[in-house]
Amino acid sequence: MDVLTITELNLYIKNLIERDGLLSRVTVKGEISNFKHHSSGHLYLSLKDDGGVIRAVMFRFAAQKLVFRPENGMQVVVTGKVSLYERDGQYQIYIDEMMPDGVGALYVAYEQLKAKLQAEGLFAPEQKKPIPRYPETIGIVTSPTGAAIRDILNVLKRRFPYTRIYLYPALVQGEGAAQSIVKGLRFFDGKVDTVITGRGGGSIEDLWAFNEEVVARQIASMVTPVISAVGHETDFTIADFVADRRVPTPSAAAEIAVPSAADMKKFLKMVDGRLYSALIGTLEKSRKAYSLLSQKEVLKNPMAVYNVKRLQIDSYGMKLEHLYRTKLQWGKEQFVKNVSKLDALSPLKILQRGYSVAEDATGNPVTSVKKFQAGDRLFVTMADGKLDCEVCEVNISQQAGEE
Repeated sequence: MDVLTITELNLYIKNLIERDGLLSRVTVKGEISNFKHHSSGHLYLSLKDDGGVIRAVMFRFAAQKLVFRPENGMQVVVTGKVSLYERDGQYQIYIDEMMPDGVGALYVAYEQLKAKLQAEGLFAPEQKKPIPRYPETIGIVTSPTGAAIRDILNVLKRRFPYTRIYLYPALVQGEGAAQSIVKGLRFFDGKVDTVITGRGGGSIEDLWAFNEEVVARQIASMVTPVISAVGHETDFTIADFVADRRVPTPSAAAEIAVPSAADMKKFLKMVDGRLYSALIGTLEKSRKAYSLLSQKEVLKNPMAVYNVKRLQIDSYGMKLEHLYRTKLQWGKEQFVKNVSKLDALSPLKILQRGYSVAEDATGNPVTSVKKFQAGDRLFVTMADGKLDCEVCEVNISQQAGEE
């Protein structure tokens, strides 16, 4: 009996598995677990159901084709071959294709990207820029041969033919469409007042370019406001959520991008009528005001106002004169009273009643005879003059002597 090495046994089993026609191209479904996205780009995972588990690997060249991001717990359907990894002695599925079980891969990718961008705030209302009301220039990023551009141009020319329109011919479907749309958006950014991008309706595959992350991020970074017009009423793309304004059809985009010239003419006519009515009303008020002013006495007889003021001045003068005379008479009476009081208190009045004032030689009043001796000089002031006297004798009263 031959003795085999482990490596030889594993290789033998691997050859048996790979020669099996069923296992060379097998499709299985299961739940993803132990998922790992390696830095090399390879995907490592396990597939399980209620009864078992099998390891699986998806190499980088196949993983790059995925439009969604595999996650733990996701139910998927995979196609590939079953083989044995001889180093571990464990068989596994080498996956060539993978798609969500029961839900399309594009739909899963759509929901994943939508949730990611929403979490980053790219859909937030405060991020939306207002659409200019009266744009001078509009840039359109769409296919030059599709129905969308015809609808947009027809509506723009009908509603507001004064706006200049520029077209960037872009791919809107198939390989390279997303990059073509991004180039068109970049070309118009900051150069026009409004950008419209979109296309007609179709399947999710047809509209997929407007669900690409590069398109969404380009719209979010735009300085110029962007109107997204993709598909029909029921079609929603990632571009719709990121754009500053979403409309259901290309025609609707043209409707909101420009005002209606007919409506503007009606509005201007209405404003013109209101201005005319306001002007007539103002003129009528001015006429009435002029008529009232012209009836004023000051305009009919300007001297009448002067005469009234002159009479008022005369009246004030008379009142002032009367007040002055009254005050003057009162002052005179007060002066006479005060003079009488002062006169009554005057020393001269006392002298007129027979009294006199004696002064010594130095002019000091004499208050006692004790200060004099016989022969001293003395001056006596009387009502009608002054006496220059000499003391002949000093007689001190008995009462004074007792003191």
